Amino acid sequence: MPEELSKQYDPRETEEKWYKIWEDSNLFSAKIPSQKKPYCIVIPPPNVTGILHMGHALNNTIQDILIRYHRMKGFNSLWMPGTDHAGIATQNVVERSLAKEGLKRQDLGVDKFISKVWEWKERNGSTIIAQLKKLGASCDWSRTRFTMDAAYSESVAEAFIWLYKRKLIYQGYYIINWCPRCQTALSDEEASHVELQGSLYYLKYPLKDNPDKFISVATTRPETMLGDTAVAVNPKDIRYKEYVGKILILPLVNRQIKIIADSTVDTQFGTGAVKVTPAHDPNDYRMGKKHNLEFINVMSPDGKMNALAGKFSGLDRFKAREVVLEELRTIGLLEKIQEHKLSVGHCYRCHTIVEPYLSKQWFVKMRPLAKPAIKVVKNGKIKFYPQRWTKVYLNWMENIQDWCISRQIWWGHRIPVYYCKNCQSKNPDKGIIVSKTKPEKCPKCASTDISQEKDVLDTWFSSWLWPFATFYWPKENADLKYFYPTAALVTAPEIIFFWVARMIMSGLEFRKNIPFKDVYIHGTVRDIEGKKMSKSLGNVIDPLEVIAEYGTDALRFSLISITTQGQDVYLSKERFEQGRNFANKIWNASRFILMNLKPENINADLCVFFKNEKMDILNRWIISRFYSTLKKTDEDLAAYRFNEAANGLYSFFWHEFCDWYLELIKPQIGEKQTQLIMYKILEKYLRLIHPFMPFISEEIWQRLPGAKDSIMQQKWPHLQPDLISDDDEKQMQVAFDIINTVRNMRAEMEVGLNNRIEIKLTFSDRSREKIIAPLINYIKNLAKVETLKITEKYLPQENEFACVLKDMHIVMPLKGIVNVAEQIKKNQLKIDRLESEIKNKETMLANKNFLGRAPKEIIDTEKAKLKDMREQVTKLEVIKNGLR
Repeated sequence: MPEELSKQYDPRETEEKWYKIWEDSNLFSAKIPSQKKPYCIVIPPPNVTGILHMGHALNNTIQDILIRYHRMKGFNSLWMPGTDHAGIATQNVVERSLAKEGLKRQDLGVDKFISKVWEWKERNGSTIIAQLKKLGASCDWSRTRFTMDAAYSESVAEAFIWLYKRKLIYQGYYIINWCPRCQTALSDEEASHVELQGSLYYLKYPLKDNPDKFISVATTRPETMLGDTAVAVNPKDIRYKEYVGKILILPLVNRQIKIIADSTVDTQFGTGAVKVTPAHDPNDYRMGKKHNLEFINVMSPDGKMNALAGKFSGLDRFKAREVVLEELRTIGLLEKIQEHKLSVGHCYRCHTIVEPYLSKQWFVKMRPLAKPAIKVVKNGKIKFYPQRWTKVYLNWMENIQDWCISRQIWWGHRIPVYYCKNCQSKNPDKGIIVSKTKPEKCPKCASTDISQEKDVLDTWFSSWLWPFATFYWPKENADLKYFYPTAALVTAPEIIFFWVARMIMSGLEFRKNIPFKDVYIHGTVRDIEGKKMSKSLGNVIDPLEVIAEYGTDALRFSLISITTQGQDVYLSKERFEQGRNFANKIWNASRFILMNLKPENINADLCVFFKNEKMDILNRWIISRFYSTLKKTDEDLAAYRFNEAANGLYSFFWHEFCDWYLELIKPQIGEKQTQLIMYKILEKYLRLIHPFMPFISEEIWQRLPGAKDSIMQQKWPHLQPDLISDDDEKQMQVAFDIINTVRNMRAEMEVGLNNRIEIKLTFSDRSREKIIAPLINYIKNLAKVETLKITEKYLPQENEFACVLKDMHIVMPLKGIVNVAEQIKKNQLKIDRLESEIKNKETMLANKNFLGRAPKEIIDTEKAKLKDMREQVTKLEVIKNGLR
């Protein structure tokens, strides 16, 4: 006999033990060739700098549910793991480490610094992997990839060269987002905009031929005026018609600049005249190209003004702003300053305000790549869950801009471009050699004076290849052919543009096929008040602390049960008590069953037994409810409704199996039929709950009589539609409704369970009486009823409490148990008090001053209280009317 379950479940005794057994037994590995259908998910690779947070916990629990579920469904399930080198993030971490030693990366040089990063990666890079294992992640760790490993780097170089040959990669001077702190270019998606309270500065530029006359321009960045090369007005703006073509003197610099006409100028912004700084603003850049203006970059990469800023050279950009404004004020050319809200880009890593900056960068042409990626979503080859993200995706793709892929940092994939110094000395646009390895000599002039591009590729350039580069593309191999395209992608909304859209484009470009069929976008994990979790707010809940206190299964189940599809998750630490309590419920119920089980009674096949034996209504009901739950679970998981699947499993086990079935079978628990059914339902339920709660399900599984192998290796229960009976479910529901009603009647009349009461039932439809016949003993047992009578007609009598339940009257005689007159009096006092409170609450909520001053959440709380009081009065009126 297997060892008996202990009185209490302790996850600390089971989780590490079972994970090691699973891993040592290679139960996570997916091998080919295989006759099974593939089911593959590639993990969104966490940054190598990462540590497990609640977002990871939610994301990876969802993936693990899908992988474990499909593995049990008979698929060859592969969850492909790996980590991302996270260029800027990792470089910043190592730089901070060096700073503690009083060093900068420049002190080491590129090669030594890169060696330091690799040392850091080998020391700390596996932290997130170990933490994912604590979460129960059933990844095939033997396949773990890293975006900077040698084979993956070859995939990255191949993709660059492929696109370059297709003329989809080009180099040029453009306005890009520049982070002065990280000193690198950023894509638009990496420079998210934040609304700030700023200022609009009105500057006066004198006319050359009449210095007493001015054109006023409004700007939010007065320091960039030092790089102005024009002032623009709208050609339809009659205020400035006579000034178009005239020359202005740029203050502080004394440069002559022309007034030009351009239809893109907004006549409603500021004065209707705008300064044009082609090297420091994307709109001005386009205007500068159109009107052939001079491009003057007045800022250095570190955000300080350069030599072209004249006497302001060396000042930080924001200090320069102050000095420029002060000098303009002194000479009377600062007209006014207005408060102004503006949307400002920030570096996604260090949160520094980015600078629109003219710089030579490498770009990918995105529109040709976007076209087929739009088509596969529109025709349903790729589906988003929830569906509303389809519109978000399409809107971005249909307005896509070229992607700046070069970064001025040291940690990352060096761009596979080499320059011939000899060729470039004759023509700077020539002498470019694209190659995976450094050529010995220039193919054009045979010069050996060749150097590699110093810039590295955007981290996302390697990440967009993840679904197939993890299988060693461009090599054609069995794994790639078998597992690609993958089945599903589970990710967060903030990387739809960074990653999801780009993976779809790269899959179609390099593999001529979609990378995945389904995209499930889960919400953001927030605190209970709806605030995003952050260290600065002090509202972070550490999943590892939750695991230590409540167990992994409690963490997983609690998270999933409150994650409505597509909605943000509002979390407090107390939420995990639900998962812990549920684990304890499963443990205690399993212990009860196994303690009462006779192994010789459980060897029959359930379906055969069901067909051959006459089964009582209770056992037929629980079998029907199990298969109804199984059917709903399959439907929910297929539609990515994880919380509905979890809550359905919770409700079945806690309320139907434990609260009803196990309580009702106690008088007959030794009968063979009941023994078989309670065991079979437990055994099958453990398989159902396994993807959600892998550890406790495995621990109990191993204690079942005759248990073989891991629960991971068991088949998902087969749906048996013939064993689902709506009639049986409805019939038992009548019993439950009566039991609950009697329990409520006892509570309202304060009649304790020690009082074995009498209950009378009267049906409006006499034919329904036969439904009750096989249920009478169950009702008497759980409702603690001494006598249950079915009467032909309901006739109100004194000293009784009557309730109407659908088509029946339920009557509880009170003589000798309750003083009815006293009860009616108490009831009326409660009604009077509540009606007085309702009046006061209604007056308060009709008060315009209160509604105008009180926060919305306070008003909503007061409305909820009013609703609750009204419901209490209705309930008390029903009780009053039922008393005689």
